[in-house]
Amino acid sequence: MSDSATTDDVLLRMEGIHKSFPGVLALNNVKFDVRKGEVHALLGENGAGKSTLMKILAGVYTKDSGTITFEGKSVESSSPREAQKMGIGIIHQELNMMQHLTAAQNIFIGREPRMWGGTVLDEKTMNTETKKLFDQIKIDLDPRVRVMDLVVAKQQMIEIVKALSHNSQLLIMDEPTAALNDKEIEELFRIIRQLKATGVAIVYISHRMDEIKKISDRVTVMRDGTYIDTVRAADVELETIINMMVGRKLDEMVRPDAKIASDEILLEVKNLNRGRAIKNVNFQVRKGEILGFAGLMGAGRTEVARAVFGADPFETGEIFVNGKKVSIKQPQDAVSHGIGYLSEDRKRFGLAVGMDVQTNVVLASLSRFCNWAGMIKSKDIGKTGEQFVDSLSIKTPSLSQTVKFLSGGNQQKVIIAKWLVRDSEVLIFDEPTRGIDVGAKFEIYKLLNRLVEDGKTIILISSELPEVVRLCHRVLVMCEGRMTGELSGSEITQENIMRLATTRETIST
Repeated sequence: MSDSATTDDVLLRMEGIHKSFPGVLALNNVKFDVRKGEVHALLGENGAGKSTLMKILAGVYTKDSGTITFEGKSVESSSPREAQKMGIGIIHQELNMMQHLTAAQNIFIGREPRMWGGTVLDEKTMNTETKKLFDQIKIDLDPRVRVMDLVVAKQQMIEIVKALSHNSQLLIMDEPTAALNDKEIEELFRIIRQLKATGVAIVYISHRMDEIKKISDRVTVMRDGTYIDTVRAADVELETIINMMVGRKLDEMVRPDAKIASDEILLEVKNLNRGRAIKNVNFQVRKGEILGFAGLMGAGRTEVARAVFGADPFETGEIFVNGKKVSIKQPQDAVSHGIGYLSEDRKRFGLAVGMDVQTNVVLASLSRFCNWAGMIKSKDIGKTGEQFVDSLSIKTPSLSQTVKFLSGGNQQKVIIAKWLVRDSEVLIFDEPTRGIDVGAKFEIYKLLNRLVEDGKTIILISSELPEVVRLCHRVLVMCEGRMTGELSGSEITQENIMRLATTRETIST
């Protein structure tokens, strides 16, 4: 099944790569090669070693042993700048840009053209050179536009152009489509194909399995810090790739029965409005139901969730919990009424990443773990932390492990534990599997189903249509701030969701 490269077309070859951190063998005798002008997908679950391998290549980490050959020469990437000089660029998932600067200033930062003896920036030359770079890959963008005024997709294109301005022969793209809609993904793929045609090689890291066969030529799979295999993308089924990644066959899950166990309405929202973002939104969610919110990026799904949770103010509307009208002006109000919110940006809004697992688990209920004098009851915190680590199968070396060192899937479980400790009846999940590997996704899916079986109510916001189809009892579809339709049972298909997601007029249900 292995597909090795020949000597003539190899741009990069890594062999026998080992890397250890204190108490952890991160990479064990890993090999990886990339050919000129190919898209090579590097896949594996979180913790498989993909990022460590690429950070060694990009000069962030130093390997313990092994060899790296680039353009036929043995090389050592001692720093990111050294790797950049060699022609290796990396586009991180979390874009690292100066938001207040222009596109051109971001591209040439630290090496700006100057005039008058180097005392003044030559903005005209910088803008002209940037425009040439944009034209090379047919990007319609003004070099003078401020980055903060651009959508994520355009910012990402600037990062690509920045890498190309260093004459990069190899680009590493880490989860490049995580925050893009379908149209933006197609534009990114167009640029990738154009780069291929000029001989640039691309290492493509993604958890979105449907993209792999569309854009990649070969696929390398890693698991638990080891190399598993390299295969031609056209010759392998996605199920085979997934099995290679997780080392086991994942159980198929069918959509839950359209009949919900209870008719009890836990949460109702009436006539919710906030500017252009939310336009007269109405919905109900029942006990033991997974209610999906679908739509393209910018449809208003997250805006509705944040308004209901009190994170953003709304202009008009009413919220009812268990049939009673409630006032939710801030998150504390929502929490007191049994509503928990798992943000799409878990590191920013869901976790105290510098604190340990057990503290994060009790964070939303901390007053319960203090005595009359305000002193923290450490034993109770430890006991509760241990209970939920076990019940949710959170993989962590200990309760005292700092949360930022957990995988994405386990971080998500810690947030779920936090709201379960609080005994929230309604849980709003906003992009719960973004940046999570395929094995962890299935664990989250099973957990969501288990929660509704236990009587919890879930609102699921997801941009992954197969996820919505698989998990939800009902799906509400939004477009440009409006509800455009409701689907249930056999009506829940990707085709029906996309039809409603691109319809501006409200459809009666």
